[in-house]
Amino acid sequence: MFRTKEYLGALVLSAAMLAPVLTSGCAARATYYDSYYHDYHHWDNREDHAYRVWLSERHYEYRDFKKLNKDQQNDYWNWRHSHPDNH
Repeated sequence: MFRTKEYLGALVLSAAMLAPVLTSGCAARATYYDSYYHDYHHWDNREDHAYRVWLSERHYEYRDFKKLNKDQQNDYWNWRHSHPDNH
């Protein structure tokens, strides 16, 4: 009986410690597939910055990338491939 409580306590403690690690940032991270170039792009701070530069160059107001239509998304990825990070 006591051994079961020990295991249960360890399991609950482990889950409580792992939950923030497993869930932190998951909502902010996304991976997008570029069908023209057949590659994946991970959306992070650098990608967000590049996206905002693209919006600014085109005088677009900010919209979440996933809300753009397919042609606009393709336009962004084409622009992005010709404007790589210099880091």
